[in-house]
Amino acid sequence: MATTNGSSKVFEVPKVEVRFTKLFIDGKFVDAVSGKTFETRDPRTGEVIATVAEGDKADVDLAVKAAREAFDNGPWPRMTGYERGRILHKFADLIDEHVEELAMLDTVDAGKLFLVGKVRDIPGAAHLLRYYAGAADKIHGETLKMAQRMHGYTLKEPVGVVGHIVPWNYPSTMFFFKVGPALAAGCTVVVKPAEQTPLSALFYAHLAREAGVPDGVLNVVPGFGPTAGAAVASHMDVDKVSFTGSTEVGRVVMKAAAESNLKPVSLELGGKSPVIVFDDADLDMAVNLVNLATYTNKGEICVAGTRIYVQEGIYDAFVEKAAELAKKSVVGDPFNPRVNQGPQVDKDQYQKVLKYIDMGKREGATLVTGGKPCGDKGYYIEPTIFTDVKDNMTIAQDEIFGPVMALMKFKTVEEVIQKANNTRYGLAAGIVTKNIDIANTVSRSIRAGAIWINCYFAFDPDAPFGGYKMSGFGKDMGMDALEKYLQTKTVVTPLYNTPWL
Repeated sequence: MATTNGSSKVFEVPKVEVRFTKLFIDGKFVDAVSGKTFETRDPRTGEVIATVAEGDKADVDLAVKAAREAFDNGPWPRMTGYERGRILHKFADLIDEHVEELAMLDTVDAGKLFLVGKVRDIPGAAHLLRYYAGAADKIHGETLKMAQRMHGYTLKEPVGVVGHIVPWNYPSTMFFFKVGPALAAGCTVVVKPAEQTPLSALFYAHLAREAGVPDGVLNVVPGFGPTAGAAVASHMDVDKVSFTGSTEVGRVVMKAAAESNLKPVSLELGGKSPVIVFDDADLDMAVNLVNLATYTNKGEICVAGTRIYVQEGIYDAFVEKAAELAKKSVVGDPFNPRVNQGPQVDKDQYQKVLKYIDMGKREGATLVTGGKPCGDKGYYIEPTIFTDVKDNMTIAQDEIFGPVMALMKFKTVEEVIQKANNTRYGLAAGIVTKNIDIANTVSRSIRAGAIWINCYFAFDPDAPFGGYKMSGFGKDMGMDALEKYLQTKTVVTPLYNTPWL
């Protein structure tokens, strides 16, 4: 039994069993070639959850070799889309059967709210997999109307062996952002999960095998970015890399891809998303929406709305209500259903967020609420709000990846469009207004890949997601994501004595 920070209510923490800690290569769980392991820790306490096999270049070589054999000579890319889809549907069914266990793994590994994992993250992963299972037999080329006496058509073919480098903030969701469309397209994959959160990825490898995904098609190699991740990005036999993470590491991945076999890269990188609240907005709705945008998943989300622009007519009232709501937030053990915010993923991220909070104070922003660690163990930080923030301050420009809101005032539509675009990022933005003309103008003026009007985090399997500018390129979700793992081949033959061109 345990108690929540800020709450005397008692709740029961379930016992979490970690079943899979080895690398998954060619359909088998194996030790690392080096025999090395690393610890994955529970951010609620800082204690070790499990010891995991540490993959590096030698292991990535074995995984890529297995994936290459499965692609070049195995059944997966040669199956009909219908047959691949049936296996992926079974894979999704097995996820549904293990929702609670998978949600527990992401809670102890990433500090995610257990109830949200059970209700949203894990079912959402299965939903996304089913979306691509349904698309697997709907991959079409085109018949070309050529200017010569030629018959031309295009084929859509799987790109080959794909390396996926997955982040730690949404271990299950991001796994299937990558793996779902790649497998549906007929590719084989090597997944390098984040070293902070390898446990659910290994469980998904087990379920894929149970579902009938052939050996070598899905390989999972836990390890560290500079070793295992670098080996994936620079491998001469990997045909494509998809990476989600920081902009700094995205540069490294892209350079490694270019300097090896010039493999194509898709990147979903950092964000510093604005949420713009106009005077005509429903104040309570706007405050709740901004609270959701900033503090969901303890701010560890690339599209977090952390630059909040509020029009001057409602600014003071907004600040007061936002501070009241933040103070009511319950921070504590993510297994407690009454908790709103769990711990940051690890000690490094915890310390990084606290440094940004200190920097905000030193640069002259006003700390309205929060700003301190909470609890006597683990990596918990209070929901934090700054006002008097200037656009050039570090907390207004850098992706903090923590529960920190920067509140700013604006007067006109033209002014706030300029402010919203004053960032090197362009991942998402929120607009809160009852005026359709303002909504249309602003949504078309902001340079970002997703615009949410009077809502936020409006993700859907059918809605492509990806960034502008230094937030990367290439889309996850939707049919656009499937296209990332296909290449187009043109086939042309002469036409003789035919009445029709």
